[in-house]
Amino acid sequence: MQNIAEHMEVIGADGVHIGTVDRVEGNRIKLTKKDSGEGSHKGHHHFIDKGLVADVEGNKVRLSANASVAVTMEEEK
Repeated sequence: MQNIAEHMEVIGADGVHIGTVDRVEGNRIKLTKKDSGEGSHKGHHHFIDKGLVADVEGNKVRLSANASVAVTMEEEK
């Protein structure tokens, strides 16, 4: 997981875009605010647990869960 770097695209197992890596903090990937969505989530960072990472391919981080499932596992802070 050391290969995860800033500006990499995070995609679900289904190939759907989830977000863009801002940085790695401990066991979580912090996504950029621009991928935070609308409404109450707008302007907040979201996090994906590194345990969901299946592979790092080029400049993409592929998760083991589909995008719709991974998004429900995000945490805002």
